Amino acid sequence: MSEPEPTAPPAPLFFECGASWYWVLLGPVAGGLLLLIQNSGGGEFQPLIPAIMTALVSGMLAIQVKAARIHTSVELTRDTLRQGTETLRLAEIVMIYPEAKRPTGWGKAQPEKWQESRALGELSGVPRRRVGIGLRLSGRRTVQAWARDHRRLRAALTELLPEAIPPGELTSPDVDDDAEESSW
Repeated sequence: MSEPEPTAPPAPLFFECGASWYWVLLGPVAGGLLLLIQNSGGGEFQPLIPAIMTALVSGMLAIQVKAARIHTSVELTRDTLRQGTETLRLAEIVMIYPEAKRPTGWGKAQPEKWQESRALGELSGVPRRRVGIGLRLSGRRTVQAWARDHRRLRAALTELLPEAIPPGELTSPDVDDDAEESSW
């Protein structure tokens, strides 16, 4: 009998890795600079302290890069949107909210209603240097997707979602997670 061939995962339509491993190279750079400073002072050659500095800086940066690659990566396929460690099926997305208006003048602009909703992933909010995209999900839930290149992610999501619900049909308010739990 022939075994079924394993199918490759679908190619992502949009992908952001979260962080680059190149940051770990700052450890050897810091160790090399410490060696240069040590040798320019006219003292004897002592490589132990620069080696320890290289290992510590590289180790700490490797932990941060690994965490960023887990928690701030974004992947969009034809069926799913993965934001960090949370995966959302595209079939659950009902509509994409319009992009938030940029503030004009001196005052700070009022945030859109969707900007106050929960961000996808395990993080407490939209990660730094990323911009939120409001999504209306089935069951009258609102969440924020996010990405560095938010316009490209928004365009890819718009291509994949066939039709958005007209705004007139969104008259019912969002369901609050706390209110759902208290009604049980």
